[in-house]
Amino acid sequence: MKQNMGTVDRILRILVAAVVIALYFMHKIEGTTAIVLLILSGIFILTSFVSFCPLYLPFGINTKGKK
Repeated sequence: MKQNMGTVDRILRILVAAVVIALYFMHKIEGTTAIVLLILSGIFILTSFVSFCPLYLPFGINTKGKK
């Protein structure tokens, strides 16, 4: 897997995941919506740590820049 996520992209994903998790624990979201958002948050966190997003491949997106 070649990394295709930049630092800003990774930080934004982690922040979004943290907000969703906080909303869940504050009981602001619940039910099916909460489950779907928590799964998405888990995916965001995982892709942030490995710096690779599989959905970027078909679209040729690379936020990492050239180095």
